[in-house]
Amino acid sequence: MGQMTHQKPRPSLILTVRRNPGRCEPQPGTGPGAIRQGPRVHFPLDSPGALHGPAAIMKSRVKPVESGWDALIDVAALRGLLDTPGVRILDCRHDIARPDLGQEQYGQGHIPGAVFARLDRDLSGAKTGRNGRHPLPEPSALAARLRAWGIGSTDQIVAYDASEGSYAARAWWLLRWLGHSKVAVLDGGWTAWVAAGCPVSEQVPTPQPGDFTVRSSLQAVDSVDVVAARSATTGAEAPTLLIDARAPDRYEGRNETVDPVAGHIPGAINRYWKQNLGEDGCFKSAAQLRSEYQAILAGRAPDQVTVQCGSGVTACHDLLALHVAGLAGAALFPGSWSQWVADPSRPVALGATP
Repeated sequence: MGQMTHQKPRPSLILTVRRNPGRCEPQPGTGPGAIRQGPRVHFPLDSPGALHGPAAIMKSRVKPVESGWDALIDVAALRGLLDTPGVRILDCRHDIARPDLGQEQYGQGHIPGAVFARLDRDLSGAKTGRNGRHPLPEPSALAARLRAWGIGSTDQIVAYDASEGSYAARAWWLLRWLGHSKVAVLDGGWTAWVAAGCPVSEQVPTPQPGDFTVRSSLQAVDSVDVVAARSATTGAEAPTLLIDARAPDRYEGRNETVDPVAGHIPGAINRYWKQNLGEDGCFKSAAQLRSEYQAILAGRAPDQVTVQCGSGVTACHDLLALHVAGLAGAALFPGSWSQWVADPSRPVALGATP
């Protein structure tokens, strides 16, 4: 285990929760993540033009699952769906340092028909100071937002961003959390779309309200207490595993640029979300991702895995990669590092080892 430290005393907090664009070749996932019971926390869902460039000659190898695309979709496939009824597109561009940038970029041009989904307004809930920087939204509020965007319960949803899928994956996860399986991330994102010469629009759509309804969740959630219990049992023989999706310098505590405390949760191993991508900015093949993640899991079943990051956003990229790899079932720790360090009594590890 890495060097252990304790944070400097701070005012006590009362915790109330206990519980190359032309060669993008996404592979659909093999099934939804299982919903785990027991100590797993499942938030209540009923509570308050032509292609140009490389893509023009690419024969798309993307195949939808029987009920639609459920993981990744490439530029060629999405271009062919633009005029298809029941296809809804979410522009999830964002910048942590410049929160208004995504909205500005959307106004300057977006995929035709796309509505803008802002991370800290639409894809996150209210912050309390103890639930992390991007807590999960209330299911009812998110469902209402989806209906306002014209999304229906049988629609195919595609999310994209300009950050290699790091924000679009959050939308993907949230839709599955609400029980919607027909949701995919545009592999290569906005960069691949523009590079392929696909159409761009500045027109903001005004859709008729949709009939989106919340169904049984397809994604599992772990509370901070579950993570704390798992952190206490670490090592190669531990039955469970905690994966930290942040960049290595943040994981090791060498360069914390976002949160007030540096380091990682004791016992967590580092799988930087960008390791899911090839040099072209698209996801690696399903076979390669499966090989890499099986080595990380070391024989553990996916449902014994929890994934976290800084605030529950880029962790979704690892969860999407696991899904693409056919290893669905891991849980998200939504509060992630930013919630963990909200309590100064929680231990912190430094260095490159768990």
